[in-house]
Amino acid sequence: MLGLSRHVVAGLVEAGFVTPIRGKRNEWRFSFQDVMLLRTAHALHSQSIPPRRILRSLARLKAKLPAELPLTGLRITAIGSDLAVRDRSGRLQGDSGQLLLDFEVAPVGGTVAVLQRVPAPKVADTDPKSIHERALALEATDPAAAEAAYLQALALAPDLEDAYLDLGAMLDAAGRHAELLRLCDAGLQHCPQSALLHFNRGVALDHQGQLTDAAASYERSLMLDPTLADAHFNLAKLYQQTGDERGALRHYSAYRRLQR
Repeated sequence: MLGLSRHVVAGLVEAGFVTPIRGKRNEWRFSFQDVMLLRTAHALHSQSIPPRRILRSLARLKAKLPAELPLTGLRITAIGSDLAVRDRSGRLQGDSGQLLLDFEVAPVGGTVAVLQRVPAPKVADTDPKSIHERALALEATDPAAAEAAYLQALALAPDLEDAYLDLGAMLDAAGRHAELLRLCDAGLQHCPQSALLHFNRGVALDHQGQLTDAAASYERSLMLDPTLADAHFNLAKLYQQTGDERGALRHYSAYRRLQR
């Protein structure tokens, strides 16, 4: 009804932005404020902002707000690939909280002088985090350029975990699981304690039919982060596929507990 994928809605719930209650049939029931925030997320998504950027920006924004000011009390909009927040004090950048100047055009009297615009010299971007942000913004419009930017960021900062995860999500969505496996192996050399990289490695192995190795990667991700619900769910399916009903039941139960 809201035009949002289950992934985005589940991400907003998991991050605590919306807090639905459970109905008699264990379904989610959202309050009016929840629906308003979900509509905000849909508006941002419709402006080609990737879901991971929406969730990450809202998380950073929530961390900077005082507890008594809910996200639904703000107007959150997109400026290009960035999020902007408007409250009574003005307009702020969603990620950093920096004040943004409002250059909206208003009619004025007098004459107009045309000035020659001199383009600024191009400077090579060598900041891996900035390149990573550019890659996120390019995902919806130019996936090939986004992939190149992720690789550029990783060449400059081989320990940039978020770049491995975001590029990995692109490879998974494209069904390029052999490349995803190589990416995860490279990432784990620099980020060995990343639960999500171990999880992504399990996904790549799972799709390639290497079920024993996939289970080991899922188990490793849960050792690092026992709350990783998707790892429990994938392990349960894998164990059910291999005939280990007890293992499947254990992980399905863990998954349901985390969902509640």
